[in-house]
Amino acid sequence: MLWDMDGTLIDTEPYWMAAEIELVEAHGGVWTREQAIAMIGRSMDACAALLQAAGVGLSVAEIAHALNSSVRAAVAAGIPWQTGAHDILRALHAAGVPQALVTSSFEVVAVPFARTVGLFDVVVSGDTVTRPKPDPEPYLTAARLLGVDIMDCVAFEDSRSGVASAAASGARVVAVDSHVVLDPPAEVSRTSSLERIGLDTIARIARGEVLDLRDRA
Repeated sequence: MLWDMDGTLIDTEPYWMAAEIELVEAHGGVWTREQAIAMIGRSMDACAALLQAAGVGLSVAEIAHALNSSVRAAVAAGIPWQTGAHDILRALHAAGVPQALVTSSFEVVAVPFARTVGLFDVVVSGDTVTRPKPDPEPYLTAARLLGVDIMDCVAFEDSRSGVASAAASGARVVAVDSHVVLDPPAEVSRTSSLERIGLDTIARIARGEVLDLRDRA
């Protein structure tokens, strides 16, 4: 099992948005919700470039440090689980299914979270790969470290760049509508909540079924 972190397992997107707003406003600029949403799932380099364009007069490394420090502190104060996320992680762990955290966030945020949770066998963060999402490298790296075939993996993602990364890797993919309503390729399963995901559901997706588990009006 391959898991994105921000927005998929934990609701940290508001933390990232708050950190971005604080940083831009400290440099005399304005940062809108629309701009913040456009950052979801992007690499730190891409995010830093957008923040610099908005007037943040810091280097990429300085921006990364500021954002990561803010979000790490917020997560340390209490993990904001998405509904159903912790339950399915524990169920998979109990069933002996190896799990990897595959995130664009840096190690400074991802590793403390993974250690606290204690259910991941591997962590692949945005600063430990050469080509971050939407490139398939993060997911291919996770499968290699787990010692499994990527074709046998199911990946959960909540961003366009994350879905693109996971799909290009060859994994089965589930798009989770979180802060962004996604429009994934036809071969990608969809859900509106991890509360709808169980071991039987994952087994069906791993066998090649494409499921639509979204809420219906």
